[in-house]
Amino acid sequence: MPVRVKGMIPEDDRRVAPVGEPAPPWMVNYADLMTEMVCFFVILYALSAALNKNMQDAKSQLEEMMQKGELQGQVQIDKEGLRITLEEQGSVAFFESGRSEITGDMTAKLEKVAPILRNLSGKHDIVVEGHTDNVPIATRQFASNWELSTARATSVVKHLLSIDFAPKRLSAVGYGEYHPVAPNDGPENRQKNRRVVFFVKNNPYPEAPAAVPPAGAAEGP
Repeated sequence: MPVRVKGMIPEDDRRVAPVGEPAPPWMVNYADLMTEMVCFFVILYALSAALNKNMQDAKSQLEEMMQKGELQGQVQIDKEGLRITLEEQGSVAFFESGRSEITGDMTAKLEKVAPILRNLSGKHDIVVEGHTDNVPIATRQFASNWELSTARATSVVKHLLSIDFAPKRLSAVGYGEYHPVAPNDGPENRQKNRRVVFFVKNNPYPEAPAAVPPAGAAEGP
């Protein structure tokens, strides 16, 4: 017989869910759904870790080079991908003033970075960004720093193509003076702003669909 105590809910009241009372029917489906969702997110996490492993390894290699003084710049990873920033240092100049052709200094830096980028280019697109300081330019070849920075990024892309990078994985963009990393208030800070950034994207550009022959086209012999 159920125990009843004055001022307390009787033990046979459904609100206290006595032992042995079956769960409502919807609870089984809900529990199955939650289990499937946990499995789904575990799989997503595992895939994400596998995809980012190459970028993590690349980041470690580049940071080691920078610690040894072989490169000057920064390496960062975020949800969009890996950003490798190469900065000029001291007498090192990536380009001559007002020109877009890469110098011997830039070629030497690219030789160190290229093997790492080539490994990543198998599955990732690489955007080469050109950045300048805010010193105005207006020449017959370049009307502004936009054109200059774009031409410089394109020169870097052309060099990578010459050492067997896949063309479909490379692109060039110029930001001119409009994304500085330091105030353009002196030679040292302007040198920091004259930089090249390699943006390795997490999500590659979609592959073009295979060509479908028109209906009724005659087949070859």
